[in-house]
Amino acid sequence: MLRVELLDATHDRGGFDCGVEPLNRYLQQIARQHMVKGISKTFVLVDEHAAAPKPVLGFFTISLCQVLGQQVPAKWARKLPEQIPAMRLGRLAVAQTQQGAGYGKTLLVDALHRIARVADLAGGIGLFVDAKDEAAAAFYARFGFEPTPSGPLTLFMSTETIRQFAA
Repeated sequence: MLRVELLDATHDRGGFDCGVEPLNRYLQQIARQHMVKGISKTFVLVDEHAAAPKPVLGFFTISLCQVLGQQVPAKWARKLPEQIPAMRLGRLAVAQTQQGAGYGKTLLVDALHRIARVADLAGGIGLFVDAKDEAAAAFYARFGFEPTPSGPLTLFMSTETIRQFAA
């Protein structure tokens, strides 16, 4: 059975390859450091019955952020302060050997559930993601993310929409 877990020492980061070197390098060399420093949290998709070190099938990173009002799509930007609390999906990747199995959706939906809980506890207008390319932007758009005034690869999903996934 597959499970999304907080990254820890029982996970085999070194064997992960999604085909995008900066994403591989982030998981292998930087993710744990960012967690220790409180910069972000990285969650990994694993087979819960796998022996340690568990192969990482995919991962995502979430963090808190602050955005300017002009970075929020117009329909959400009414009567907001200049600086607005939000969350950011920093990275999302699936191992090349697992691509096409629906794990990207599994990871994204799990992230949305976690973001909904954060929003309930601390507030936040929604979730921002910087898609690496147009194909990634199209993936996020299928789930309701919309482009922002910052550009077509910076996407946004409101907390209201996120809660629909978490219901």
